[in-house]
Amino acid sequence: MEGNELNKSAKRALVSGLALSVLPIALAGNVIAADTSVSPTSTTQAAPSKNLIVMIGDGMGPAEVTAARYYSKKFLNQDRLELDHYYVGKATTYSQQGPYSTESGAVTDSAAAATAFGTGNKTYNNAISVSNTDIAKPFGSVIEASIKSGKTTGLVTTDSIVGATPSAFASHVRLRGNQTAIASQFLTSGVDVFFGGGKASFVTKEEKGQRTDKNIIPDFEAAGYKTVFDAQALDALPATSGKALGLFAPIEIPYKLDRDASQPSLSQMAQKAIDILSQNKNGFMMMIEGGRIDHAGHANDLPANVQEMLDFDAAVKTVMDFAKKDGNTSVVITADHETGGLSLGINNIYELNVDLFNKEKHSYEYLDSLLNAAKTADDIRKIVADNIGFIDLTDEEVNLILAGDGSSYKRAGGYNAVVSKRLAVGWTGHGHTAVDVGVWAYGPIADLVKGDVDNTDIAKSGAKVIGVDLAAATQELQAKYAYPMFKITREGTVMYPARAMADSFGAAVSWDEATHLATLTKAGVQVTVDVTTAGVNVNGEAASKGNVDNGTLYLPLDVLNQLLGTSMRWDAQSERLVLN
Repeated sequence: MEGNELNKSAKRALVSGLALSVLPIALAGNVIAADTSVSPTSTTQAAPSKNLIVMIGDGMGPAEVTAARYYSKKFLNQDRLELDHYYVGKATTYSQQGPYSTESGAVTDSAAAATAFGTGNKTYNNAISVSNTDIAKPFGSVIEASIKSGKTTGLVTTDSIVGATPSAFASHVRLRGNQTAIASQFLTSGVDVFFGGGKASFVTKEEKGQRTDKNIIPDFEAAGYKTVFDAQALDALPATSGKALGLFAPIEIPYKLDRDASQPSLSQMAQKAIDILSQNKNGFMMMIEGGRIDHAGHANDLPANVQEMLDFDAAVKTVMDFAKKDGNTSVVITADHETGGLSLGINNIYELNVDLFNKEKHSYEYLDSLLNAAKTADDIRKIVADNIGFIDLTDEEVNLILAGDGSSYKRAGGYNAVVSKRLAVGWTGHGHTAVDVGVWAYGPIADLVKGDVDNTDIAKSGAKVIGVDLAAATQELQAKYAYPMFKITREGTVMYPARAMADSFGAAVSWDEATHLATLTKAGVQVTVDVTTAGVNVNGEAASKGNVDNGTLYLPLDVLNQLLGTSMRWDAQSERLVLN
């Protein structure tokens, strides 16, 4: 959901070669800088904790936490959330300006945020654990570093398991929308437990999925993963399973308001993952995400948002109960960003109608098809009365629902606008905001993340507290892969930006204005390109033609391999170069 339109447009730009000007014909500027990211190195002293659990409330800003607390106090007779006992500070969330839009990075998306708290590095919106450079480099995550140190690892979410947050811990792509590639990378990631939605990214289009190659679930089974697809099978998984893949929905697991008994709660998934991972005497590291808090925020559905918050809070209790009993586990909890710009109170009226927070039976998502099928005002009145008990809709409210709110949510958006106004809550829109988010922690990590921190500190502190080496994990990945900008010609040839590749791999570049010849040299190999015709010569011999697009010179991989003395291979599925 979140970022889908940006993903689609960015993907189209990448494939077509548009908006990718990295090399003026004069071959000036835009030189690739060295990777200056800083990751902590391993420590020689004993690690303070054996286990680390990172919990992410996706879209969970301060107002979302407060709304859930109001609900808990009024309807559950609990003055505090489980979260509230562990509050230590707040985190900044900004990302970097990226290549696919004019966004400054002040407002992050989930991909850039997850890269930050998963790897300790900033990047651009849409990027999954790769650097913000034309020839992007992968960043190792805390999970990848934990695997190298012999720990078991897991990813748990109510979102799709190939959604942005879990993906950043165990995969690397330039664009988060490449979810079939993420699923494929999971197979060789070394992660032991995957629980969430997202089955569509593992099965073919003929099986109502997204893949054009094959169903890869049998590949996971062949690699030793026990596969489960409903809550009952999840419960039956023995703690000694070792590896497990649980896919409980085609995309996201339904909202708590809409789930049936076949779909597990976040707490159920978290407990089973802990049971499996804690069998390892070397310890474990896992990430648990309440992914649908964000989705309800995007849709401006406050009652659904509150229930997702409570589902997340129940998982917090599950985790804390284990951590306290275990005595050797650090837990850190935060959010990637706030979603929707939620305000508790509107229109200069000093009131909040908390008494209505528990009236909604189902989310907007459940109602969407019903609302779209409605023909008359009476149809709308009945749907609303049945779902939330409002029997006195005004003509204005009915007309708003019929017309929709002007967003992609259409009539469901109109419904949510009507409900929000009656609850006396407001929203700035359907996107993210740039506010700081809370940080909660338990165990030795608490002292490392207290006060005012940045989201990158979550990864750095996590690695430190369990004694794993982010820098080593990053170096190993960067020796294997690069993630370049690229374009595909009309003939189907993949081309790469010449100047960026030359700079990244140590070739010299010169330009002759009079002859319009670009010359690239390295270790006795000389490539000349006539940029008016895109004709290419390697050491005087004709070679595969290049391509000039919007002032950018692109070269095919065979030419670049000759120039650079490499044998790089293009992995089309993951859109990356496999190095020597």
